[in-house]
This record gives sequence, C-alpha cells and structure tokens, in this order.
Amino acid sequence: MIVRRLARPLLASVFVAAGVDALRNPAARTPQAAHLLQKVPDQVPGADVAAKDPDLFVRVNGAALLGGGLLLATGRMPRLASTVLAASIVPTTAIEHAFWEETDPTRKAQSRSLFLKNVGLLGGLLLAAVDTEGRPGLAWRAQHATKTTRREARHAQRTAQREARLLAHRAQDVVS
Repeated sequence: MIVRRLARPLLASVFVAAGVDALRNPAARTPQAAHLLQKVPDQVPGADVAAKDPDLFVRVNGAALLGGGLLLATGRMPRLASTVLAASIVPTTAIEHAFWEETDPTRKAQSRSLFLKNVGLLGGLLLAAVDTEGRPGLAWRAQHATKTTRREARHAQRTAQREARLLAHRAQDVVS
C-alpha cells in the first residue's frame, strides 16, 4: 500500500538522523547518558557495563537507531525494526529530554515539547510494530494451523476406522 511506502521512511528519518549523529558525536550525549545510567538499578542486565562506559551506551543506542531506522525505511523486517526503535527511543527520550530536571522555564518547555514529540513517535512505532499489512498475524496463523491439523487428524481417524471396518467385513466374508 502506498501509505506504508511513504509513512515508513518518514517515520524512520528521525531515527536515522539521530543514529548517525550519536555515532559521529557521542560525546554530546555522554554526560546525559552517564547521569541517567547512575539511576539505573544494578539488577538491570548490562547496567554495570553501561554505567562504566556511557560513551559505548550512546554508540550502541545510536547503532540501534540507525539500523532500525534503515530497516524500517526500506520496509525490511518493519515489525522487528519498529520494535527495536521503540525500545531504543525510551532511553534516548529520558537522556535527551528530561524536562523534569530543567530549572529554566524556557528550556523546560522546549524539553517537554521534544519529550512529547518522542512519545508521539513511540506511538507510531508501536502501531508499525503490530502492523501485519492486512495479513493475519502469527498468533492467528498458529491457531489456524492447529485447528486445521486437528480437523485433518479427525478426518484421518474416521477414514482409518471406516477402512478397518470394511477390511473386517471382507475378512468375515472370506472366512465364511
């Protein structure tokens, strides 16, 4: 559908640009990432590694944004790409647009606006992640396959029982 062919690259463009920027210039985000990573509990897997090297965290997140954005823009694995982008936009939003920590009213308003923009993008990504393009989803396909298999098994069982009865009658006729 033409809408998907237009919408996916449009939605992905923000993430491709952000991913390239994070990979080219991670130092701009590293202090904010370090601040956020200090608040992450030690029980979160990988938190200790990320806290020790926030620059690496920024680069990995940037790579996820870039890769997911390119996949979404080209229509390759769009559901997976949207899911990866949705997962990566959360830390990006928390790092770059923590409006609750701003004291300057002007910067706070700007940061809140950008935060809400990212929340809107997250909504679009969630929609793209569940878009099956009019085809049944995996859950429906699995349920349908199960029903079809059961129906075919019942049919095979009835056929086998019918054949067994016919053979039993023929065997009786031969014996008598």
